[in-house]
Amino acid sequence: MRFQDRKEAGRILSSKLTSYRHRQNTIVLGLARGGVVVAYEVAKALSLPLNVVVPRKIGAPDYPELALGAIAEEGEALLNTELVVFSGASPAWIAAQIEKEKQVQKERLSLYRWAAPLGSLKGQTILLIDDGVATGATLLVEVEFLRKQSVKWIVAASPVSSVEAWQKIKTAADEAVCSCLEENFLGISSFYDDFTQVEDEMIVALLKQAAHGFK
Repeated sequence: MRFQDRKEAGRILSSKLTSYRHRQNTIVLGLARGGVVVAYEVAKALSLPLNVVVPRKIGAPDYPELALGAIAEEGEALLNTELVVFSGASPAWIAAQIEKEKQVQKERLSLYRWAAPLGSLKGQTILLIDDGVATGATLLVEVEFLRKQSVKWIVAASPVSSVEAWQKIKTAADEAVCSCLEENFLGISSFYDDFTQVEDEMIVALLKQAAHGFK
């Protein structure tokens, strides 16, 4: 399966989540940055509120697209020890990357929360959405973050994922919904005709539009 862009991917994904339309105490959370575009379409189709979470990936030294782990919103890191060993990344190098990514995370959170404050998630049902899942690191770290917020139910959802990563997601989340699972996963961008980088300005604009009824 290929998607024209993240918007189309979101519309297709929303068709698999119709049981949550108009659901009380339910929030759609998109992973910044690309996941927010997908999440916007889902929230719009299901008439649900939209917000954003900001995990940061810790990429391998010579292959930044390979996630050795990720940092959750409150700053806690979750590492894949097998990949860390495989990459040869030293503890000092990883520590430096974590601090670097925490700073980026802090800046983006400040910007996004100004546009859309995130209140208490306790007792809420969460639709946690990304634009694709390669290793699952960022989704997994946010599932862990949400558990600590005492949410009621976590639905992890993505247009596309590697089979291996999605098995981990299914174990961690209460429910997992994916439009397309692939054994031979060559990267998220390979499933999109248009995979243009999403900028902060677009995220802020989408959050504001959602807050005003998607107008």
